Amino acid sequence: MMHTDILLKAYRLMCTAKAMAETYEANRAACKYVHSTSRGHEAIQLATAFQLLPCDYISPYYRDESILLGLGFTPYQLMLQLLAKRDDIFTGGREYYSHPNYRGDDKPTIIHQSSATGMQAIPTTGIAQGIQYLEQVQSDRLIKGPNGEMPVVICSLGDASVTEGEVSEAFQFAVLKKLPVIYLVQDNGWGISASADEVRVMDAYDYAGGFPGLDRVRIDGSNFEESFDTMHRVVQYVRQQRTPYLVQAKVPLLGHHTSGVRKEFYRTQQDLEKHAVNDPGPGLRQRLLQYGIDEQQLLYIEKEAGEAVSSQFQQAVQAPEPNPATIAEHVFAPTPVTEEKGQRQPAGNEKIIMVDAALFAIREIMEEFPEAMLYGQDVGRRLGGVFREAATLAEKFSDARVFNTAIQEAYIIGSTVGMSAVGVKPIVEVQFADYIYPGFNQLVTEISKSCYLSCGKFPVQTVIRVPIGAYGGGGPYHSGSIETTLLSIKGIKVVYPSNAADMKGLMKAAFLDPNPVVMLEHKGLYWSKVPGTEEAKTIEPSRDYVLPLGKATLVLQAENGKIASGESCCIVTYGMGVYWARSAAKNFPGQIDIIDLRTLFPLDENFIFERVKKHGKCLVLTEEQQNNSFAEALAQRISHACFQWLDASVEVLGALNVPAVPMNMMLEQTMLPNGEKVSVIIKHLLNS
Repeated sequence: MMHTDILLKAYRLMCTAKAMAETYEANRAACKYVHSTSRGHEAIQLATAFQLLPCDYISPYYRDESILLGLGFTPYQLMLQLLAKRDDIFTGGREYYSHPNYRGDDKPTIIHQSSATGMQAIPTTGIAQGIQYLEQVQSDRLIKGPNGEMPVVICSLGDASVTEGEVSEAFQFAVLKKLPVIYLVQDNGWGISASADEVRVMDAYDYAGGFPGLDRVRIDGSNFEESFDTMHRVVQYVRQQRTPYLVQAKVPLLGHHTSGVRKEFYRTQQDLEKHAVNDPGPGLRQRLLQYGIDEQQLLYIEKEAGEAVSSQFQQAVQAPEPNPATIAEHVFAPTPVTEEKGQRQPAGNEKIIMVDAALFAIREIMEEFPEAMLYGQDVGRRLGGVFREAATLAEKFSDARVFNTAIQEAYIIGSTVGMSAVGVKPIVEVQFADYIYPGFNQLVTEISKSCYLSCGKFPVQTVIRVPIGAYGGGGPYHSGSIETTLLSIKGIKVVYPSNAADMKGLMKAAFLDPNPVVMLEHKGLYWSKVPGTEEAKTIEPSRDYVLPLGKATLVLQAENGKIASGESCCIVTYGMGVYWARSAAKNFPGQIDIIDLRTLFPLDENFIFERVKKHGKCLVLTEEQQNNSFAEALAQRISHACFQWLDASVEVLGALNVPAVPMNMMLEQTMLPNGEKVSVIIKHLLNS
């Protein structure tokens, strides 16, 4: 027989969850923001929460309020989020109900996650990946339980979400690497208005059978005792064996899908009655009576829970609203790199190519920071990257720190959320810019919003390396430019160096930045094999050289006399554009400023505007297809800020507006800008 104290605690919290759902339903005008409740899921959720220690991690999903109650959060704390109040401890009124995130010594850590179903599987598996690495290197960053218990990670999912492809990527990696993660799948038979038999050929338990090494169990999640015993056994097993597990808990859905998608919209009375039979609360109540608990005690618990919920709800309704002045806080965490430091051109150092600058920067980072890791497709020991940009790193730092992944851009990018949360500092690589799109779900939905929606508790410290750009017949799927798409995402930083010194200094700064940074690295500049790009080779900067993000520079400066006489022009560009601009500038000696942006976000707007105002004439040059590009948006901002100083409209030159870069090199060159095309526009501007 289970100890009655545990059963009574569970019953008290079930009564609390029921009273909360009834209170929200009775006060729909006040509870105006969309929300779900845990009605029907309480038993498995409480049974799970009761197993966890402060050293553990859990990612609840949007129906998991009973997990939060079981972890020790109060109804009042949850209600502040429900009502989007200022003192919501999770997100300060920025997130939906039951979208927690938490760091503290008294409870398991909860990373921020989105509402997108299934998306939490990759970031949460990334936590387990990070924990495993800390175990392997015996890091003091690994936090254990009071008796030396090893941490476990729980990822909570609805069964309908398991059909998402990214869940498969998470399962694959967890099994391959034998990670200490438990996937708790709560199966209520519905995916909004779609029934399971309508949209799925198998449930999560059967699906998990296709992943050898993923232990699994199917249970009645409405039975608290069965749920508690199973979760206790599974959690202890994973603590000791350090391998993944899937628990499928069959549960009833007693509430609405959400407050806005109500059960009566799509469910029959027969279906509702069928689910009501398995209500966990009455079932546990009956067991308590069988164990000899006096009914008066149960009635008192029910009454006390109802009164506490009512009182706390009234307090939450009266709580203050967020201050609108704080809306822009926590977009990014403060970076420690604010000034250029170290020697850019140390005496005695030799010139290096850009690909080696990146390699040397990462080598020095990994020597200094044992928490740094590098992974992605083909970056491991055998190849060291398809551009040799990671050559020798695995040999030097071991396969635990530098390793290959499968073709899983979503996992590569999204796992960095969890890695960062445990104190590991991942550097990851997407092999070509054209293949970043499968990772956009994670980049947009999870990574970019994490710092903002957690009010700064969970910035994602990661460097995402992306070889980019067209040259030499790379063709339509290895030559694309993606900066405009990236720059439409708020909450990430985007860097685009054009020479070796900048590559090294920016890579170091990107690594030290506590925020997500995408490094766009032009393949055509890696080795300076493209004619006219020899100046991408530079003296190797010193080991301590860092270059702050968001600082543009002049790579060519017009003569003051030409500027004063109105015979000058300013070119704003980056990447390969720097070399097209240099080529064109040879035709206009002393007349051209070339600004290399170096970082596309944050953007050094003040420097740009200052230089444009001196000239009154400006060209924004990009490799991207021109229409609706970042370059056109920048041209508009320049026009707005510098309007009264302009002698001509701001010009933009980009690639031709075709859907892809053609394979044939003659067609490729026809599509791209070059020095001749730039010269035509400069001549036009100078004659304006």
